[in-house]
Amino acid sequence: MSASPYAELVARVPVRPDELELRGGRTRLWVYGPDDAAHRVVFVHGLRGDHHGLEPIVAHLDGVQVVVPDLPGFGASPPLPSDRHDIAGYSAWTRDLLTAVAPGGDAVLAGHSFGSIVTAAAVAGGATVRGLVLVNPIAASALAGPRRFLTGLTVLYHRFAGALPEAAGTWLLRHPLMTRIASVAMATTPDAALRRWIHAEHGRYFSTFADRRTLLEAFHASVRHDVAESARAVGVPTLLVAAERDDIAPLAAQRALAARFADARLAVVPATGHLAHYEAPSAVAREIDAFIAALR
Repeated sequence: MSASPYAELVARVPVRPDELELRGGRTRLWVYGPDDAAHRVVFVHGLRGDHHGLEPIVAHLDGVQVVVPDLPGFGASPPLPSDRHDIAGYSAWTRDLLTAVAPGGDAVLAGHSFGSIVTAAAVAGGATVRGLVLVNPIAASALAGPRRFLTGLTVLYHRFAGALPEAAGTWLLRHPLMTRIASVAMATTPDAALRRWIHAEHGRYFSTFADRRTLLEAFHASVRHDVAESARAVGVPTLLVAAERDDIAPLAAQRALAARFADARLAVVPATGHLAHYEAPSAVAREIDAFIAALR
């Protein structure tokens, strides 16, 4: 098993697990950092991930308490009992989460990848926060992006898995070969040891979704929606942390997206792709620290 290059840093951060009742269901979350930290961030992970994927960024943040939930239906959080696992369902859940953990509206809300769509929609829908941070934001629909052919194949794969009997479809969606293909496609680092760890992380956590229905609802939401749909309705300071080699969310689309917000700054992490949380967490954390420090 590949060792985490961030294990020592992560181990130094105090963490406590917690659980909330939200929207009639149970949400598992992890609170990193001291309770008396000067700032609080609520961070939402991407599709098929869980809280583990954001730990490298969390470990590099300074003087910040970070609340990282597992999205309902992923990791240790069971599915939403009444809502669909789409943008509307997850953004409503995010608003309730913020009310529970930051009732004074004093938190910064952050999201990575699919989490960027969810968090932007939550703020556009009325969530009260100090600011919004979007890491590897989905600037435009994947169905219209530079990987549209690969996205189309992925959509067909998920539709085929959805048409099979439940057990067979779930087996296909969890197949380790599919996980490895996705991991290889997203990783851009030339560091062989880091690549092995990234693939191992995806192998451990990429298939921890609760059931086929939950994954398919979330997947189809991820390819049909983007942050641009919510940008003009976001009224708080926003930081977009893009990656130079991210072909899922390329720089041209990121620049166009930043212009849609009332108050946004675009930061670019060089020489990395869509897995900036794994490949360049210190650079991402520096941008987040600077953004929080500048908030009034």
